[in-house]
Amino acid sequence: MKRILRTLLATIGILGLVAVAAVVFVTTFFDPEDLKPRLIEVVREHSGLELELEGPLSWSFYPRLGVSVESAEARLPDQPPEERPFAAFEHGEVSLAFAPLLGGEIAIEGLTIDGLRLNLVRDAEGRGNWQVLMERLRERGEQAEQALAPASAGPNPEADGSALSVALNIASVQVRQGQVNYRDLQTGREMTLQQLNVTGSNVNPDQAFPLNASLRLILDDNKANEAPLLISDVTLKTQVDLGLAEGRHVLQDLALQAESRFAGDESAQKASLNAAEAILDLDQQQLQLTDGQLDVSLLDPRLGEKRLPLAMGFQLDADLEEHSAHLREVELTGPDGLELTGNLRFSELLSAPVYRGQASLATLSLRPWLSRLQAMPTTSSDDAFGEIGLSSSVEGDLEHIALQDLTLKLDGSTFNGQLAGRFDASSLTLDLQGDSLNLDDYLPPPETQDTAGLNLVERAHAQSASGLLPADWLAQLDLDASLELGELQLLQQNFRDVVLRLEGEQGQHRLTHFEAGFHEGQLAATGSLDARDTPLAWQLSPTVSNVRLGSLMESLNEQPSAIQGRLQSSGALESRGNTLNELKRGLNGQLDARLEKGQLSEVNISRQLCTTVARIEGESTSREWQPGTPIQQAEASFRIRDGVATSDDLEASLPGIGVSGQGQLDVASERFDLTAKARFTETVDAACEVSPRLQGVPFPVHCEGQLSGDSAEWCRFDRQALQAALGELLRQEVTERAGEAVNERLDDAMDQLENKAGSELRGAIESLLN
Repeated sequence: MKRILRTLLATIGILGLVAVAAVVFVTTFFDPEDLKPRLIEVVREHSGLELELEGPLSWSFYPRLGVSVESAEARLPDQPPEERPFAAFEHGEVSLAFAPLLGGEIAIEGLTIDGLRLNLVRDAEGRGNWQVLMERLRERGEQAEQALAPASAGPNPEADGSALSVALNIASVQVRQGQVNYRDLQTGREMTLQQLNVTGSNVNPDQAFPLNASLRLILDDNKANEAPLLISDVTLKTQVDLGLAEGRHVLQDLALQAESRFAGDESAQKASLNAAEAILDLDQQQLQLTDGQLDVSLLDPRLGEKRLPLAMGFQLDADLEEHSAHLREVELTGPDGLELTGNLRFSELLSAPVYRGQASLATLSLRPWLSRLQAMPTTSSDDAFGEIGLSSSVEGDLEHIALQDLTLKLDGSTFNGQLAGRFDASSLTLDLQGDSLNLDDYLPPPETQDTAGLNLVERAHAQSASGLLPADWLAQLDLDASLELGELQLLQQNFRDVVLRLEGEQGQHRLTHFEAGFHEGQLAATGSLDARDTPLAWQLSPTVSNVRLGSLMESLNEQPSAIQGRLQSSGALESRGNTLNELKRGLNGQLDARLEKGQLSEVNISRQLCTTVARIEGESTSREWQPGTPIQQAEASFRIRDGVATSDDLEASLPGIGVSGQGQLDVASERFDLTAKARFTETVDAACEVSPRLQGVPFPVHCEGQLSGDSAEWCRFDRQALQAALGELLRQEVTERAGEAVNERLDDAMDQLENKAGSELRGAIESLLN
């Protein structure tokens, strides 16, 4: 733009030179056609342009003395004739004030140029066709200055006494319906300034004068059958100090307004720029803008019919030769408490702009901004996104942005590190360390009407109609993420010292590292997610170490747990889908679990079994029992196929008692079926004295139901199986006559077992299953 402005000024100056020269010659020699060769020679001498005057020259003497030129063209040296001329106009006219002529001075009343055409081209090597003209003008600067000598310089001392002095104080200058075409062969972009109108009054090289301009800017990428990238209607009002001798142009009280439309958007975006002073120093190739104020009014379908007003104050220093700029003292303000301050340095502005600087966002609520853009998620907490602020260094280009040395404050949490990504959301890089994060506040609230009785994990995903993850975004995302948190709350579970590493490319993502403190133990996992195809493919290898099972169950069920111990687990799982139900049905893999140093706190299984055996043998027990049951060890391995987990090696060791079993769980429907058997064993810490003939007898329990159902109805003793086993054993050892008495005692013992001990034993088994 600065080259266009400079070329435009130079062109107008040359045309002014032509007009002044025409006036001098017309007032001296009255044959207008004799002026043409001299005008052509003057233009060639001072600019190197080849002027072609195809139309006639004419003048008038009343009411104003003036001269006009029709259909003029100017070509660059060695420019092929088939190319469009560098500059042309349809009509040019200069009028003189009559009264000053009587005093021997030429005062230009008006200068009008109609249909100005300027054609600028930058070639594939980056050289503009205007550069030859600029170099020639710099070489001929002094001569051009003498040719445009103002009245203040006095009469030309080298001229003879009959010459008239020229007062370059033009009452009115007008450029009407001009057009500037700019074509960049390096980038394939084209820019056109249409309907260019410039009006100035009291134009003087020594004093500031008012200048008004209007134009339509069209930016195109030179693709056929496509709308322009940008169409903008621009108006300008200012006071101009030409500073021709110094090459230092000053615009005071600058007011620039634009109404723009971008490709694919019918909404008009409005902007205005005001500045106390703008200084364009062409010799030093510097531009300065003092006390700049940019006001924009944005309209977007997501915002409804209401415009979004934003205002930015700044200072600007630009190096036109280096194509760089420095925005200082930036202060961006807007509705809902928006206040962003900082500074930015730009470079490579005409080729591949890049920027670097510092930014600070004062604490504000993000909720109204997300709502305004229709991007506000449904959150459990009304305070989520209520406070956000940041400070960071900033760098990037037109496609990327990176926040280095970032300090981010979000709803009472503080994060430090760096965050980067592409504006099209195809790449995300983050490395953050934070003190705490309550992620539950940002998740959707649980549905209360249909989720009663579900645990916390299930309620968090209940009624989810959309996918768990944004699959389309993940399919094209390049990801490199590292997150460390002192404390994380998720699904009302507390995780401490969380370390998370994620990486991915074009939809293939990997969980390379995860570890966290969890209920006085440790969680760890690796995994992967393939988002290139539908449905999503998941893999996860979790490891659980020394987790307090009782604490975990109490947090999940929101009630005291009947079982304690340290849980160990590991496995390899995989599934496909993007909803909870899909993942359940497609779950496959294996999982091993072990419980150490366990305890059933509400029932003593050893007591119940020993009391039952004593009754079977017609005896009683007088031992003092502890209120709970120690579990020396319990373990099982699970094979999971299409959402059904099966185990045939359930094993548990109690003092003097061994429990084994098998069963399966349908993860999708949450229905399970389990058969377990308890046997007395010969150990040092035997539960009780048991006849050798009863040590191998199994005490069977059968459990079935649904995890969301009533746990009191899950388990029961298999009375018939126990009766059959004991009856067969006793019948082998007693006579027929004694057998009837034994059967009576057996019936009585079973009644006692089911009526007295059964409920407590069921409660213990239910605790193991919950």
